[in-house]
Amino acid sequence: MAFFISLIFIVISVFISLIFKNELERMFLRGKEFFAFHICNVLIILMVAFATQAVMTRYVFEQQFHIIRDVLILIAIILPFYISGHLAFEKYKSVYRKFSAAENGKVLVLNEKYLKKKKLFKGLKNYNAMSKEE
Repeated sequence: MAFFISLIFIVISVFISLIFKNELERMFLRGKEFFAFHICNVLIILMVAFATQAVMTRYVFEQQFHIIRDVLILIAIILPFYISGHLAFEKYKSVYRKFSAAENGKVLVLNEKYLKKKKLFKGLKNYNAMSKEE
């Protein structure tokens, strides 16, 4: 039961850490992949999962807590979720990128899926129309 609750925290931590990794890469590295961010993310997720596991095992279920065994099990749980989450996130980024670029850096084609995603609701076009008429 403690590992199941840790799994919930792992999934939430993977999602949040991948969002932060993407924003940090966009801010500092202009979209280039940086491997150290992956290591930091896995360590942060491991700390969250380890704290959850320790609290659940020791204080809720009142059982003996085995550090090395639990860390190895948590790493075995974290890595598949992190890798699959990273691959899904990269696929999402490639589908909804703004444009396709040539090798020389010029814009070739604007991505239509990105444009469809960014359209405003039709009701918002005339949102302030009443005040403009006066």
